[in-house]
Amino acid sequence: MYLTMNALVTSDQLVIPTHLDGSRGRNRATSPGQLAATDDRSAVLAWLARYADSPATLASYRKEAERLMLWCGLQHGVALSDLTHEDLLVYQRFLADPQPAERWVMKTGQKPGQDSPLWRPFAGPLSAASQRQALSILNAMLSWLVEAGYLAGNPLALSRRKRRQQAPRVSRFLPMEHWEVVKSTIEAMPVTNERDRRHASRCRWLFSLLYIGGLRVSEICETTMGGFFSRRGTDGRERWWLEITGKGGKTRLVPATSELMAELMRYRKVFGLSPLPPEGDTVPLVVPLIGALKPMARSAIHEIVKAVARESAARLRSKGPEFEAAAAHIEQASTHWMRHTAGSHLSEKADLKVVRDNLGHANISTTSIYLHSEDDARHDATTAAHRVGWHAP
Repeated sequence: MYLTMNALVTSDQLVIPTHLDGSRGRNRATSPGQLAATDDRSAVLAWLARYADSPATLASYRKEAERLMLWCGLQHGVALSDLTHEDLLVYQRFLADPQPAERWVMKTGQKPGQDSPLWRPFAGPLSAASQRQALSILNAMLSWLVEAGYLAGNPLALSRRKRRQQAPRVSRFLPMEHWEVVKSTIEAMPVTNERDRRHASRCRWLFSLLYIGGLRVSEICETTMGGFFSRRGTDGRERWWLEITGKGGKTRLVPATSELMAELMRYRKVFGLSPLPPEGDTVPLVVPLIGALKPMARSAIHEIVKAVARESAARLRSKGPEFEAAAAHIEQASTHWMRHTAGSHLSEKADLKVVRDNLGHANISTTSIYLHSEDDARHDATTAAHRVGWHAP
């Protein structure tokens, strides 16, 4: 989304007045740079183009760049390349409370697409952590525009840098007792008709992937069932794996435990597929309830998880007010919370190297293709220590 003089519109409808397009910005570099861009929009698009092969990163970076450009034109009346350090201090305060709300904030419960007149750039005020994330992205963008010779300087570079404190323990995860509530919610889903049966099966399979595999939502959307394969280990045992291409195009092998493979076969049966995926299977890991077997959007996966979290919280609240704190915590759960949950629970039972390699936190070295015995040990450790533990249907 970008701007006209007084409204939010899609980028293909963009009309920026000449005095706001940055072609004569006060912070423009005086000597020729390395970009062909002559205005702010073109320069920002050149920066974003660098992330075309990483959809999740591109979406996050584009969101922050567009928010800033909309604010520049609609709220502050300056071009991006006119911004000063003081302007960005004002913008940081704006992130904490986007006003007027009717212009900037979507109504509660609404999730319109960007082509809808109801769309707004914010769901609400940003938390302190989200503000830091937004400014970090914008700082990277402005620094790149300086390096490319488009801007003379980075107005965010003057910001006071707070001394880094030791990272706190991850809190955005479900402790075991809360995870048990979520499992119970999924196990209690109705299966009275075909649609309900498919929905319940999909939820159970999705949470199995998130918990056992610790997958990112982008990895679930971009991986097919052809990623499952079996390999005989150095001890003669056959083990199943799921090959994932994660952030930065890095490949890793996730142990497909016996439990995960059982859930895979259960899920495929409900959708009328063969028990095990054939080699080169193009069926996505998670599919829509009806219609073609095509990949689901990240937003759709997020909504499934949020719906389960909301239902779990509602079930807890029905037990009495003493469960409110637990319900409020579960209600915040997201797909990334499930990844943190997987890592937190597994780290209590297995070596941290197992967690690191399963979740893809470290680069996989080229020598790892020869370390089958280490891979087998990691597979065994994951199988022995990490289970969903679904009750029999």
